[in-house]
Amino acid sequence: MGKKKKDIIQLDRESVIPIHKPKLIITLSSLIEDRSERDEFLKFCKRVEYTIRAWYILQFEDMMQLYSLFDPVHGAEKLEQQTLSPEEVDTLELNFLAYLFQMMDKSNFRLTTDDEVEIALSGQYRLNLPIIVDESKLDKRLLRRYFAKHPYENLPHFADKYIIFRRGIGIDKMTGYFINAKVNTIIARFFGSLFRWTGIKRCFYGKSSSQCKKEQENPIQISTESEQDGLSVERIHIENMKLSISNLMNKITIQEPTFDRIIVVYRRISKKEKLKRGIYVRHFKNIPMADMEIVLPEKKNPGLTPIDWVKFLVTAVIGLVTVISSLSMSKVDIRVIFAILSTLIGYCAKTYLSFQKNLNEYQNLITRSMYDKQLDSGRGTLLHLCDDVIQQEIKEVIISFFILMEQGKATKQDLDLHCEELIKEKFGETCNFDIDDAVQKLQKLGIISQVTVLQLFD
Repeated sequence: MGKKKKDIIQLDRESVIPIHKPKLIITLSSLIEDRSERDEFLKFCKRVEYTIRAWYILQFEDMMQLYSLFDPVHGAEKLEQQTLSPEEVDTLELNFLAYLFQMMDKSNFRLTTDDEVEIALSGQYRLNLPIIVDESKLDKRLLRRYFAKHPYENLPHFADKYIIFRRGIGIDKMTGYFINAKVNTIIARFFGSLFRWTGIKRCFYGKSSSQCKKEQENPIQISTESEQDGLSVERIHIENMKLSISNLMNKITIQEPTFDRIIVVYRRISKKEKLKRGIYVRHFKNIPMADMEIVLPEKKNPGLTPIDWVKFLVTAVIGLVTVISSLSMSKVDIRVIFAILSTLIGYCAKTYLSFQKNLNEYQNLITRSMYDKQLDSGRGTLLHLCDDVIQQEIKEVIISFFILMEQGKATKQDLDLHCEELIKEKFGETCNFDIDDAVQKLQKLGIISQVTVLQLFD
C-alpha cells in the first residue's frame, strides 16, 4: 500500500547518554589490554560514583524533605504540624520547584515549547478525539509565581497551569488491518473534498488548500539546535496513505516517534476555604508524540468533533431537501421517502456510534496508559530522578576520562568528538555529549588540568 505523502519530523540529538552504566564500564574496561591498568580503571569508576553521590546527597535530602510537605497524600498533615505562615509556605514551595528544575536540567530533561507541542499533536496516531484540559481544575498561582522569580525563554502558553518535561526519542510501530480507521479516513476524505468544493472548509479552517499544501512541503522540526546532526523520523499514519476499497483488507504498519520520558508537574485548584498545597509530579514513558494528550492533567471527556457536527448537518440538509422535493411532486412515493429517511437516520446513527467507539477506545487507552506508560508519581518519580542525575553524571565522567586516558591530552572540541564517536562505534547509540559539564566535573574531581588543551594530572 503506497503512501499518499511523507510527513517527516526532524529531531536533534540529545545530551542524555542512553547506555546502562554496568554495560558502559564492562565494555570500556575490556578495551584496556593491560590488566593492572584495567583494575585501576575499575577502581576509578567506583571512586567516581562514591564521590558524585556524596556531591548530591544533601541536595536530594533537602528536595525530598521539601516535597514531603507538598505530597498530595500526606503533605497537608505535615504542613499543619510545622505551624508555618502562608508566606513561609510560599517560599518553601518555590524552593522545592527550584530544586526540581535543577534536577531536571542535570538529568537532561527539557521544557516543552508551544512549537514542539503543536508539531507533536499535528498528526493522529491512536487517539482520534480532541482532548481538552479542564483549566478550571488547575491552580495558576504556583507556577506563575515561580516563573516570575525564575524567568525562562520560550515558555508554553500553559506554563502557568502545568509544565511538561521531555527527554529522549524513540519510535512506536503498530501492524494490523485497521479496517475501521481506513473506512473513517476514506469517508473523511470524501467529506473533505465535498467541503473544499462547496467552500465550507474555508469557513471552518480559514486557509486555502494551497496554503496548507505549502506548509506541508517542508519537514517539521522539534527543537533543532544542530540540524546537521539531527535525526529524521517519518510519521506513517493511515491519514497519509493511499486508500481504496480494494486494499481495505491488507495489513499495514503505522509509525510514530515517541518521547522516551515525560514528566508532568501541576497543582489542582482548591475549591474549599482551606488552600491545598499538594504538587503532583507524574512520570511517563514511551509516549507517541501524536498521542501526547494522554499525559495532560485533568482532561475533559471529549465530545463530537467539528467534522462530526458538519457531517450531521450536511446529511440532515441533504435529506430534508430530498424529502421536500419528493413531497412537492404530484405523485408522492412513500417508499422513496421512507428509504431516504432510513438512510439519513442510519448515517447519523453510524456517525454517533463511531464517536462512541472512539470514546471507548480513548478511555481504554487512558486506562492502559496509567498502567503501562506511567512509571511512577510523586516521591517515586523524584527518587527515580535523583538516581538518574547521578547515573548521567557518572557516565559523562567515565567516558571523558577513558578518552583522555587513551589519547593522553586533547582539546575540548576533540574530546567532545571522540566521546561521541566512542558511543557510536562501541554501543551503536547517538548522543550530543555535554562536554562542558563533563570537563567541569573532571576539574572538580582534580583529574585534569586545562590550559589550551585538556590532560590528565600525573
